[in-house]
Amino acid sequence: MSGLQVFAFAVLVLVVTVSLGAALWAPAPYEKQFREAPNAPPSARFPLGTDELGRDRLSRLLFGSRLSLLLAPAAALLSTGIAVCLGLAAAHFGGWIERAVLEASDLFSSVPWLFLLLAVRAMLPLNVPPITSVGITFALLGLLGWASGVRVVRAAVVNAAGSDFVLQARACGCAPRRILFVHLAAAILPVLTAQYWLAVPQFLLAEANLGILGLGVTEPLPSWGNMLADLQNVPAILEAPWRLAPALLLLLVLGCFQLVLSKKEVQP
Repeated sequence: MSGLQVFAFAVLVLVVTVSLGAALWAPAPYEKQFREAPNAPPSARFPLGTDELGRDRLSRLLFGSRLSLLLAPAAALLSTGIAVCLGLAAAHFGGWIERAVLEASDLFSSVPWLFLLLAVRAMLPLNVPPITSVGITFALLGLLGWASGVRVVRAAVVNAAGSDFVLQARACGCAPRRILFVHLAAAILPVLTAQYWLAVPQFLLAEANLGILGLGVTEPLPSWGNMLADLQNVPAILEAPWRLAPALLLLLVLGCFQLVLSKKEVQP
């Protein structure tokens, strides 16, 4: 890794560490309202000011960062797991199973992923409890984000299937299931790791887009998405530029991910 990549990685570690310890650093609970100070400017008491309900913006940013930085990797893990299962099945069984998996992947890939995500979320109930909204957002990101990795996994499995260690395992009488889930799965682990980390920033951005449109995590739980909804009021931003803090932090995290992953390309 270059010096710039090391710096970006250090920034990511710092942001994640601070976010996970949000309860230690936050000046106040994220849902607490200071009714005497709505829309307060930054001060010693409120470093990033307060929102229209009098809630401390810094506290909400810390807790919202924790939620988004936990939600996106968890959803990426689910989508990568689905891609692995489907890619392994397509490469191992072939025939109609392979055709069905590849055609489903093509169908999902032909529709813009964000549009598909918004369309499916809009069909689900909008007025749900905050915890339920977290589960819905996690499930949607994970269940709809697998298509891009299926072909990569399948190609890696097909390439590894002709390797000497697989031929030796077959010659030793290993069961097909063991070859598939032990030998081949271990051989494509670097590909899976790259697919997983490439999906995390994609899901961070997708959660932010859902939140801006009111389709993601619902109030009073904070996330980068619903905090970015403030940016729809341009005059308010010009009067209170500290409202840009969630957007700047999201851009910083996405930029750091891009720098760290810039040389980790997946070869199909």
